[in-house]
Amino acid sequence: VNLTGMPDLTLSFMNPRLLDDVSFHPCVRFKRWESERVLSFIPPDGNFRLLSYHVSAQNLVAIPIYVKQNISFFETGSSGRLDITVGPKQTMGKTVEAVFVTINMPKVVLSANLTATQGNYTYNPVTKTLVWDIGKLSQQKLPNLKGSLTLQCGAPKPEESPSLNIDLKIQQLAISGLKVNRLDMYGEKYKPFKGVKYVSKAGKFQVRT
Repeated sequence: VNLTGMPDLTLSFMNPRLLDDVSFHPCVRFKRWESERVLSFIPPDGNFRLLSYHVSAQNLVAIPIYVKQNISFFETGSSGRLDITVGPKQTMGKTVEAVFVTINMPKVVLSANLTATQGNYTYNPVTKTLVWDIGKLSQQKLPNLKGSLTLQCGAPKPEESPSLNIDLKIQQLAISGLKVNRLDMYGEKYKPFKGVKYVSKAGKFQVRT
């Protein structure tokens, strides 16, 4: 917030019923929220988090991407195969960008010889971490990463396939479905410009294999 004086703000949502397990900044008048489901507050200066919330299971959130993966380790030959495809899904026409796939490989994986149809990958043989930097997703050409894995000779085959951790960002879309209705200001006479920017970012988004 960069507003002079003591602006008294009221923020309302199109669908406040989505908000569950809400945590407010101390500036929010909680009784007003309880009775009217609007946020009434005098904001502090600078950056602050007005509220945090969860979306309950009954309001299902559409996952914005899908992942097809096959990571397999062979009984003989000290090798394995990896084949991963990522595509957009339920994005309301918005672009999924800044997509990263991070895989913590078993300790016996020495190296990876892979081909990426989009973006770049790196494999750190010390930390055993494979990172695939994809960038933006396109419906027309789905990014794919596949190739062979070299395992330590004589080591037993890994019992479990590793999980995939996904990072992503979508501009102008709130995956939770929450939408701002309006912002009203009282106590000051100037008229601010009001606009809303939505950004969705992956938190702990993991694909089990």
